[in-house]
Amino acid sequence: MFNKKIDVNKVNEVTSLASKVLKILYFLLAILACYVVVIIFKETKIMNFLKTVFHILEPLFIGLVFAWLFDPFVGMLEKKGIKRVFGAIITYAILFLILFLVLSSLIPLLVSQVRDFMYSLPNIFNTIKEWVVSGFKLISNNDLVDAEKLKGDFFSYIEGVISNITVEMPQNFLGFISGLFSGTLNFLLGLIIGLFLIVNFDSSAKLFKFVPFKIRDGLVKVLDEINVSLRNYVKGALIDCTMIFILSSIGLWICGLKSPVLFGLFCGLTNVIPYAGPYIGGAPAVIVGFTQDIWTGIFVLIVIFVIQFLEGNFLQPFIMSKTTRLHPVTIILGLLVFGHFFGVVGMLISTPVLAALKIIIKFFNERYEFIKESHEV
Repeated sequence: MFNKKIDVNKVNEVTSLASKVLKILYFLLAILACYVVVIIFKETKIMNFLKTVFHILEPLFIGLVFAWLFDPFVGMLEKKGIKRVFGAIITYAILFLILFLVLSSLIPLLVSQVRDFMYSLPNIFNTIKEWVVSGFKLISNNDLVDAEKLKGDFFSYIEGVISNITVEMPQNFLGFISGLFSGTLNFLLGLIIGLFLIVNFDSSAKLFKFVPFKIRDGLVKVLDEINVSLRNYVKGALIDCTMIFILSSIGLWICGLKSPVLFGLFCGLTNVIPYAGPYIGGAPAVIVGFTQDIWTGIFVLIVIFVIQFLEGNFLQPFIMSKTTRLHPVTIILGLLVFGHFFGVVGMLISTPVLAALKIIIKFFNERYEFIKESHEV
């Protein structure tokens, strides 16, 4: 009985299956750990404290982001013999020039299109109301549904929402002005802080002298990989959003949609959210297009579909796979989890956070081999 030969192929199959099961378990364990951490943060009110700290130190974080983004360019100028302080001044001069050219040409156009859109809102609401009434007429012959009651409840809800918006509009407007002023001030302070940080950004490596020698090399390696991954992600996302903004604006203008630049800008901004962003950005343009006339709506729908098809099948996969190297399922799960707990902001940061976590997990896996023969997730 003990003289039977061992089937090597079956042993290899069992080992391979066990390895895959372990990988799934580790992945689920990582998700569970993240969920537990988020719950702890939420229940202990730590997140509220962190939000308060972030709000107070917002100019510092803005300055850090600017210093982080522009450090490679300043470093390149430094290698060409330009002192770091002059390189930082040149960088800021170029930045302000680009901002001036973009804003001076874009803001007047956007203000004009926002005004035109506001004037057309009553017609849009009336058209949507006609659609709703027609929809209730279609189901009015169904004995299982009280169409009149549903219609009454629906319009009562809409009237309540509009009434609340009207009553709260002055307060919301003042809040918007206050937030705009505060945000502009924080942005300017962040630019000033960023200028000082860029000048001394290369000296930040001295901080690693306080890190124990045993973990210093590993920490530097992980931080370098995270830095490269996040920087590439930001660059790719900016290029992606800019191209979607330009293409959408041109396409919607050709379709005859009112305020095409406004809707194109919205499509570009929401496109930073992987997978869900294109639908969020394209839906308002399609709805407004159909309120103008049926053909405009159809053309807008086709344009949005073509642009998102090209972006989703060529540009977006290149950005996501080359910069973050995350599996689409992982990105979608991250969007669901982060979006549930942190809303739109969570959806925006989910992909870079997951990319950073993956680099950290990969580093520890290479050191301790708790997942053998790991593949990209």
